[in-house]
Amino acid sequence: MKKMAFIIPPTVELLDLAGPVQVFTEAKFNGFEIALEFYQFQETPMSTSGLGFGKLENYKDAKLKEGDFVFVPGMSYDYYTSISFKAERAFFDWLKECSDKQINVCSICDGAFALGHAGLLKNTECTTHWRRINELQKQFPSAKVVTDVLYIKSNNVYTSAGISAGIDLSLAILEELKGAFFTHKIARGLVVYHRRSGRHSQQSIYLDYRNHINPQIHEVQDYLIDNLAKENSVETLAFHVGMSPRNLSRVFKEKTGTTILEYLTLLRREYANTMLNNPEYTIEYIASKCGFKSARQLQRILKKK
Repeated sequence: MKKMAFIIPPTVELLDLAGPVQVFTEAKFNGFEIALEFYQFQETPMSTSGLGFGKLENYKDAKLKEGDFVFVPGMSYDYYTSISFKAERAFFDWLKECSDKQINVCSICDGAFALGHAGLLKNTECTTHWRRINELQKQFPSAKVVTDVLYIKSNNVYTSAGISAGIDLSLAILEELKGAFFTHKIARGLVVYHRRSGRHSQQSIYLDYRNHINPQIHEVQDYLIDNLAKENSVETLAFHVGMSPRNLSRVFKEKTGTTILEYLTLLRREYANTMLNNPEYTIEYIASKCGFKSARQLQRILKKK
């Protein structure tokens, strides 16, 4: 079973910790077999908002293996710039050992400074909160600090920007592990929709066209994903969300930048491409499961870019 280990610094930023934890908690609820573990590297960690934690095991007691993940959430400016933090040599060495063992090491916000002290940012693309970008580059001149991205992966080192970007990073990791459709379900459960950094080249129709907050349009999109084989007329969809067909068409295009039919076609093509990986499925069967009228129609759609 894969482990997600969270190392809680003495002055942790709550959302840096809670956001990623909730992503993987929701994934567990939906059947992903992972273990969430929590450790400290100093006694009695306290959040920057004053909320304390119970006694946690020391990070040295973590039993991690290749392919597991270690997360270092952000902390207060006073702490990560302090002499006591920079003196945490044993912890930094441990992070380096984890990376050497092909354990994935991830930071949220200024947790990147811990990775820098561990030597994990040398000649490595990385990022942090926009307020700390220049400082990270100054402290670690050999790091390739990238601006204007939410997160970035360099081999087995993941770094992310501040606060809510930890959720984006965790969703991206989840997509690597479980695929786009499963990640869509998790984002949907969290009532957030996957935002992407400019460096994310793999587009997913399940997660695209979601940069809006209209609940009725999200409901239509969710319904279409779950009911591809149905006819899905505008009239049926409009009735489903209590709108008129004309208003639904207008609002859908306004919020997503595409029409309902174009969006549905993209969904069906994506699912068809997935099903084509199974050699036991005929093109006729795939067409019927995806809502196409014939195999010929599906083949025409697949040829289009």
